[in-house]
Amino acid sequence: MQHRITELFGIEYPIVQGGMIWASGWRLASAVSNAGGLGLLGAGSMYPEVLEEHIIKCKKTTDKPFGVNVPMLYPDIEKLMDIIVEQGVKIVFTSAGNPKTWTKFLQDKGIIVVHVVSSVKFALKAQEAGVDAVVAEGFEAGGHNGRDETTTMVLIPSVKEKITIPLIAAGGIATGRAMLAAMVLGADGVQVGSRFVASHEASSHEMFKQMIVQAKEGDTQLTLKELAPVRLLKNKFFQDIQQAYAKGVNMEELKELLGRARAKKGMFEGDMDEGELEIGQVSGLIHAISPAAQIVADLMAEFNQAKAEMCQY
Repeated sequence: MQHRITELFGIEYPIVQGGMIWASGWRLASAVSNAGGLGLLGAGSMYPEVLEEHIIKCKKTTDKPFGVNVPMLYPDIEKLMDIIVEQGVKIVFTSAGNPKTWTKFLQDKGIIVVHVVSSVKFALKAQEAGVDAVVAEGFEAGGHNGRDETTTMVLIPSVKEKITIPLIAAGGIATGRAMLAAMVLGADGVQVGSRFVASHEASSHEMFKQMIVQAKEGDTQLTLKELAPVRLLKNKFFQDIQQAYAKGVNMEELKELLGRARAKKGMFEGDMDEGELEIGQVSGLIHAISPAAQIVADLMAEFNQAKAEMCQY
């Protein structure tokens, strides 16, 4: 498959594995890259020295392109960027911040820069900042999300209408049929997150993976909009948030309830009651924990089957 995204990254399939916190370590990233997609390391949950270790291990386990996802709210972001440059990483996805801050710095080092957005407005700002591509993520997606709650099906054609650089669709994509739909809407490729969390190679806790495959439609919801909108599985912690809202909680009380390391407690350490469990709506369509390579193969097989079926109309 030759598309703008495969050509930009030098990969076989237009599939990007999301660089998710507490899930996207070197095992997952290298497995996806070896399978023909683009694997990403999730730097948002890594200390600088941990990111360096994962980059080194990724380089040892794949000779294919891989990248790093960097949330720009990260407190030691300068250290992360220095490590990325020193280790010769060629692709960086940035999110949660102003793309102008790091795009030129990275591109001057020969690094491809992609920025994650949740609206047409921010897609245009990213294009003006000179990024090589954007990921437009609908509010179906897990984890932190846009405040406008624009769905992927509306967001992708809206962004496509306004930008000229390559467009990657994200949010609610875990099947080949959804991948085809995103590309029909105007995307040049897709970013898949939740499906890869439920993979053998993901560093997320096994109990979290099991909870994902047991999830049904309606088991996730966007919350904590006053702080930073985030889509969570409905566990005890989520219910505690809802009860706090019912009592008229204020911003400071919400921050106290959230506390520190809540996501690590749930997704990485396996506390299914008190942890923050970030996953997308599409978890209701994920029914098995599979090898990452099998997930890529299944996506492409279903994509091609759906494409062939559409040609009959």
